[in-house]
Amino acid sequence: MSRRQVFQVGGVAAVAVGGSCAGIRLLDQPSRTLVGPGSAAVARVEAARSTSGRVVRRTLTAAPADVDLGGRVVSTWAYDGSVPGPEIRVGAGDLLQVRLVNQLPEPTTVHWHGLALRNDMDGVPDLTMPAVAPEEAFDYSFVVPDPGTYWLHPHAGIQLDYGMQAALVVEDPDEPGGYDDEVVLILDDWTDGWGQPPTKILAGFARDGMGSMAGMGSMGSMGGMDGGMGGVSSDTPLGTDTGDVAYPAHLINGRLPLDPVTITSAPGRRIRFRLINASGDTAYRFAVGGHRMTVTHTDGYGVEPLEIDTLILGMGERYDVVVEVGDGVFPVVAAPEGKPDPAAMAVLRSTSGAAPTPGARPAELTGRLLSYGDLVPTARATLTAQDVDRELELTLGMADGGRRWLINGATFADRQPLDISYGERVRITMSNRSMMFHPMHVHGHTFALAGDTGTGIRKDTVNVLPMQTVTVELQADNPGQWMAHCHNAYHAELGMMTVLSYTL
Repeated sequence: MSRRQVFQVGGVAAVAVGGSCAGIRLLDQPSRTLVGPGSAAVARVEAARSTSGRVVRRTLTAAPADVDLGGRVVSTWAYDGSVPGPEIRVGAGDLLQVRLVNQLPEPTTVHWHGLALRNDMDGVPDLTMPAVAPEEAFDYSFVVPDPGTYWLHPHAGIQLDYGMQAALVVEDPDEPGGYDDEVVLILDDWTDGWGQPPTKILAGFARDGMGSMAGMGSMGSMGGMDGGMGGVSSDTPLGTDTGDVAYPAHLINGRLPLDPVTITSAPGRRIRFRLINASGDTAYRFAVGGHRMTVTHTDGYGVEPLEIDTLILGMGERYDVVVEVGDGVFPVVAAPEGKPDPAAMAVLRSTSGAAPTPGARPAELTGRLLSYGDLVPTARATLTAQDVDRELELTLGMADGGRRWLINGATFADRQPLDISYGERVRITMSNRSMMFHPMHVHGHTFALAGDTGTGIRKDTVNVLPMQTVTVELQADNPGQWMAHCHNAYHAELGMMTVLSYTL
C-alpha cells in the first residue's frame, strides 16, 4: 500500500494507518474491523445532522507568497496570499463547501480544528483522506454541526508552523448577544522567512533532540530561565519548560507590534473577542491593558460568565471573552508564556492619542489568571450524565532527549490504536510523564473535563501539565478514524500522535 492510499473493502475502509510522520506501516491486526472514513456509518451520521438548508461555498488556494507582517516582508506559504487567510463564517447547520487548490511544491490538506464533522472531511493524510498533490484540488463538503470559534490549518508535515491558518466562525442562531462588536484575534509564533524554516527546526530536533535547534536555540539554552527575561518569569502554571523554539517574532492577526492591528471602538461599547492560538510551539498569556475580561466560551462551548484579568491559551485552544471598552488607547497583548521572546501586540483605541509602545506589559498580565477549575459549563454545553462504558489511558512521554515524543510508550509509527465503539461513553485519562506541558487535541469530538479536578467544561484541546493527569469523558457519536495528538507541532511530528479508532 502507498502511504497515500485509503481504499474500500465491503463498505468498511481498510486504512493505511499513516500520517505526516515518516516510517508509517500497516498494522497487522486482522481481528479489527475498522469503521473507516468512507463507511456507511459515517454517511448515516452525516445524513442525520440538523441542517439549515443554506450552502456556503468558498475556494482556498494554498501557495507560496510574500507577506508583509507590518514592516517585515517574508516569503512563506499562505492561504490566498495573506496571513491569516480569509476568515470563513457560516451558521450552525450550514453545508460548507470549500475547494482547496494546492499550488505548493508538496502535498497538503485542510483540517477543520474543533469541528465534529464527518470523518472523510477531517483532513488527515493517510487516515481520513489522501493528501492533495501539488497542482491538484480537493472539494471539502460537510454540514457544520456546532456554533463556536474554530480555525483551519494544514495537517501535513510541519506545515502548521508556516503561514497557513484562518479563522472559522460558526454563528449561533440562538446567540444571546450582550455585545456590540466582534473581533477575531489569531495569535501566532513566527519563524518562516525570518529565522530558520520549520523543516530545518524539525530536522534539528530529529538529529539533536532538545540540545540543539539548528541555530534557533532551545528553551534549555535560553540562559537564565529564572531571570533576565524582560519581566517574564519561568515560574508559570505550565511548568518551567514551556516550549522548544525561540521565535524571532509573535503576531496578532499577522502583524508585528511595530505596525499592529488597531481595533477602533468607542467608550462603553462591548466587544466580543474570539481568541485563537494558532502557534506551533508557544502558549500565550493574553490581556487587554486597562480592562477586565468576561470569559463566555472555551473551544466554542459556553461557560457561565466569569470576570478575569488574564488567561493562558495553549496551542490550538480558543476562548471568547467580552470587554467593555474604556476611554483611551490600550495595548492588547499576547505574551509568550515562559519564553523570553518579544510579545505580540494589537491596539484598542476609543479616542485619539499615542499608541502604546511595543513591548508594553499591562498590569493585567499579573492579575487574576483563569484556570479550568474556575469555569462552569452552561446547561446547553453540559455533557449529559451517563455511565462510562470504556476507559482508555494516554501516557505522554519523551525519549532520546527529545528526538521522540510518545503516547503509551510508542511513536505514531508504532502506535496501538485506541479502540472504541459507536454509542459508548468513553473516559480518557491523560498522564503526562514528561517535564513539558502538552496541549492534547482530539479530532471529531468535544470532551468534558472530568475526574477529581474536572468541572465538566467542554473542550477539544486541553493543557496537560508536567507530571500531572487530566481525565476527560466524551460521547462516541461520530464514527470513523480520529487523530488524538499533542498540538505542539514539533511534538506531534516527532511521534506524539495516536488514533481514536471506531471498530465494529
